[in-house]
Amino acid sequence: MTTLAFAPFQFWPMAIISPTLLLLLIHNKSAKQSMAIGYAWGLGQFITGISWVQVSIDNFGGMPKLASLTLMALLIGYLALYSGLFAWLLNKLVPQNNRYRYILAAPALWLICDWLRGYIMTGFPWLLLGYSQIDSPLGNFAPIGGVDLVTLSVMTIAGTTSHTLINREWRLLIIPGVIFMTGFGLNAAHWVKPDFSNTTKIALVQGNIPQALKWLPKQRWPTIIKYMDLTRENWDADIIVWPEAAIPAFEYELPSFLQNLDSAARLNNSTVITGIVNRDKNKVFYNSILTLGVTANGPYKYDMDLRYHKHHLLPFGEFVPFEDLLRPLAPLFNLPMSSFTAGSLVQNNLDANGHQLAPALCYEIIFNEQVRKNITDNTDFILTLSNDAWFGHSIGPLQHMEIARMRALELGKPVIRATNNGITAVTDYRGKVIKKLPQFETGVLRAEIQPSLGHTPFFFVGTWPLYIWVLICFGFIIKWHYTSKRQRA
Repeated sequence: MTTLAFAPFQFWPMAIISPTLLLLLIHNKSAKQSMAIGYAWGLGQFITGISWVQVSIDNFGGMPKLASLTLMALLIGYLALYSGLFAWLLNKLVPQNNRYRYILAAPALWLICDWLRGYIMTGFPWLLLGYSQIDSPLGNFAPIGGVDLVTLSVMTIAGTTSHTLINREWRLLIIPGVIFMTGFGLNAAHWVKPDFSNTTKIALVQGNIPQALKWLPKQRWPTIIKYMDLTRENWDADIIVWPEAAIPAFEYELPSFLQNLDSAARLNNSTVITGIVNRDKNKVFYNSILTLGVTANGPYKYDMDLRYHKHHLLPFGEFVPFEDLLRPLAPLFNLPMSSFTAGSLVQNNLDANGHQLAPALCYEIIFNEQVRKNITDNTDFILTLSNDAWFGHSIGPLQHMEIARMRALELGKPVIRATNNGITAVTDYRGKVIKKLPQFETGVLRAEIQPSLGHTPFFFVGTWPLYIWVLICFGFIIKWHYTSKRQRA
């Protein structure tokens, strides 16, 4: 049921209903029984919610069907551990049927488990409940405390509702009412404002290159020519953006082409931004972003220090954990481009025709603290390049776009999102989609956007107030646990 709350279904009340039912199911159960129920809830969420991962494993993993299904089952089984851990902790530490259990302990423990899932083994903070609320009144909490504050609001409502249904304390429903009314009220809060005196014309090129053909040597120049033809028609744009790894070659292999593209962009007073793969003199590989044309870096030169290098790499897709052990086991672990090195967490904004863009490559857009740390006082836009062709006609790219919208709302910056085959789109500073291209079509998205002036509270404080709040709650949880043990003794 939980998956229905997220894109493309976007029935956001389900993100409240589903954890409410989970809390009802584990009422009066032992910690071990609760863990089993919570684990089953997680299996349901991730079997349906990340089914798109199987598309990439099937199409590009090079593994027998049974092996790919086994690998998918292991991933889902791992992710479900966190909802099982939540249920176990709640019934182990706060088994009492009281308000503290549902209104304070349950939301705090839920956030702890979310944070663990977003950190362990590089993290996979996908399908956080807060993302489903991007179009609900609760989404208005995001500029204050990010997606985690939205999740906290969801779980506080779910916890209060569960307690009310179990104990018939109907007056407590005032808590969800206050939370929703506060969310409605925050809609009128404009933490930042658009700078209408500084309009930028952008063109986002969606090449729609089939993933199975993208890296074939004979397709290199047809792909490059396709992007050039689409770009040539849009030289009047201030910024032209190609998607992640749009150029199917290492940068050092194409010096003449890149110099000519740089010269053409300068001649037309434009900037071209593209994803490209890189290898330095030490044979270290990077997934990078390159700017050409009118930039602060001057004419094109091959210099790794002037590139943005992706920091948060996708496990198995871009690097292989325990590489020496796993690579010999299966073709999956030898996927193309699975030997990248991570760039720094904080890197310089991209300079494009006088504008500053905070970059996030593909998977990185799901890490809100990383994006926040790369926003400066001079940042105009958030830029994310992606290639979701790995996931075909699944729900994965739609969920990815939903996450990108949340970054805009949290930080009050328009998001520019260029992809190979969709969803290519532009949002305003509140996460509302201004324009987008249809998926699986070749095209160019033209838009005029304005940077925003000022910063949201989340930009200044990040998730730290929530960390402190959860730490305080956890302290009380431990105190209640040991107090009740002494009383029982």
